[in-house]
Amino acid sequence: MNLHTFDMNLFVVFHTLMAERSVTRTGERLGRTQSAISNSLKRLRELFHDPLYVRTPHGLAPTPRALELHKSVAEIIRLSQDCLYQEADFSPETANVRFVIGAPDRLSLPVILPFLEDIRNTAPGISIDLRTTDRGHAIQLIEDQEIDVALGWFDQLPPTINRHYANTEAFTCLCRRDHPILNQSEPASIEMILSFPHLVVSSSGDRQAAFDAILKREGLTRRSAMSLTNFTMAPNLLQRSDMIGVFTKRTADYFASHFGLATYPVPMEMEAISHDLIWHRRFDTDPKHMWLRQKMLAACS
Repeated sequence: MNLHTFDMNLFVVFHTLMAERSVTRTGERLGRTQSAISNSLKRLRELFHDPLYVRTPHGLAPTPRALELHKSVAEIIRLSQDCLYQEADFSPETANVRFVIGAPDRLSLPVILPFLEDIRNTAPGISIDLRTTDRGHAIQLIEDQEIDVALGWFDQLPPTINRHYANTEAFTCLCRRDHPILNQSEPASIEMILSFPHLVVSSSGDRQAAFDAILKREGLTRRSAMSLTNFTMAPNLLQRSDMIGVFTKRTADYFASHFGLATYPVPMEMEAISHDLIWHRRFDTDPKHMWLRQKMLAACS
């Protein structure tokens, strides 16, 4: 049997015969003549070398071979129907879908947490997996089809990936409330800020974060006293030392309000960081994906 020449409509006839147990009713259900259904059954018998359905006083009865085939054929019919109708039938309130999202750890609490709360309240059947990603890693994961979307700071993107602006944030210093930079008679300079040890959070573990790239453009560097791959310990470490963290504003504000820390403007002219939502172009018009992107962008606003 050659798949390239096989008529998939025969599976529709087979599947309907299993439900109706009648050539006449199968024809009525499919809008075909009785002779057409009989001809399809004849072809099925020839292909599978089995009678498949035999006449009984109570209608057609499936043979053991037909019963064996039915499970696979029913799955083929179901998958085909899903391919044809899933877009029109997508409803977030009742959908059971899994999405994998990539984002830097700095966005987990100020953006991803409210996003997840929104999903739980409006689409309880949808599952979300979150992966911590930096820029290069996120792009690779999208191209490898391992994540659906990624949020973050991206420069150049390959032509296969689309982007949508999410938000813009300035950098802010985060430190303990009685830190020396807060008790100066004059505003602290960038030189003073950089004279203190810094706490760096970088998911790649290379002791370099977005702020370091900006400092490099200005010919400046900072001393990384401690580097973490996530923010779990960051508030406690800042509370107990003279270290300073320089993070995006929403992240710094979140930790300041929840952990009794203080924020301080970065004393230098610098561009704010622009966050984009990125995804593979093959999902541009996918209804489920469009809904996900809309929800994530709303959480970023």
